[in-house]
Amino acid sequence: MSKHILITGGAGYIGSHTCKLLKNNGIIPVTIDNLVYGHKSFVKWGPFYEGDIANADLVTDIVKKYEIKDVIHFAAFAYVGESIINPEKYFDNNLNKCLQLINTLVNLKVERFVFSSTCATYGYPKASPITEECYQNPINPYGETKLMIEKILKWYANSKEFFNFIALRYFNAAGADIYNEIGESHNPETHLIPLAINSVLNKNGPLKVFGTDYPTPDGTCIRDYIHVTDLADAHIRAIQYAKNMKTSNYFNLGTGIGHSVKEIINMVEKVSGKKCQVLLTDRRAGDPATLIADASKANKLLEWAPQFSDIETIIQTAWNWQSRSQ
Repeated sequence: MSKHILITGGAGYIGSHTCKLLKNNGIIPVTIDNLVYGHKSFVKWGPFYEGDIANADLVTDIVKKYEIKDVIHFAAFAYVGESIINPEKYFDNNLNKCLQLINTLVNLKVERFVFSSTCATYGYPKASPITEECYQNPINPYGETKLMIEKILKWYANSKEFFNFIALRYFNAAGADIYNEIGESHNPETHLIPLAINSVLNKNGPLKVFGTDYPTPDGTCIRDYIHVTDLADAHIRAIQYAKNMKTSNYFNLGTGIGHSVKEIINMVEKVSGKKCQVLLTDRRAGDPATLIADASKANKLLEWAPQFSDIETIIQTAWNWQSRSQ
């Protein structure tokens, strides 16, 4: 593996955790981030360039300076609801700018590209748990842009002998660095666990629970939560896999275990010792009842096994991060 790896969106949530783990493994992450949603304070483990991934001159300078052969691409807008209201923003950033980045990298003979994809490419799954072979039919522009990039990467890899990619389809990223150096910090915040923690910290009002009449044991949605450090580990393994095997592939990243909204609330209350303020409301459009990963392919081929993704550890690390100033 190269001494340096280019990380787009390395000032963001998953990107910054990946940068830390790379540095711990003797690899220097070189971050490019426009700081629209990222945090410069999260860039602690390698060089930082503030700029846009579509800036071919900037990307070219970085690739040549650090002799980049490997890129991990996180930079994207990721608010599902916003993507429905403002699809042009998502198709411009997540699709057009990403394509410009890929073209620049291919022209520079970059060899490996790990793509931050999503389970949102599956839409309403027809089976559970979800395997990589499940039909992909996104129900929002966010998921659509990710699927379109997956398809573009496939055709590029087919036509360029030197170029391979790995698409990692995340389920629900959660938790924070176990040493509390970085964590989840979104504005606006839309993820369940930080919102539940905010409610027990009396920030931003009660936690809204969207729907209690789903066909699940307690009536609330079930999701597969994966610790952000375990996600970071999968990216490093993906780069190594692409280098060793000289091939492209797709992998789900999850635990294969689902937790309902009510279970998350109960665990937040257990970890914090405080009562969660809850407001029960109607279902949101587009929320499947259950999303659980079959990650056996990543377990086998990447030799990847989550280490921090039991739900109590996830919520404990998230609590440590969010309550640090209390």
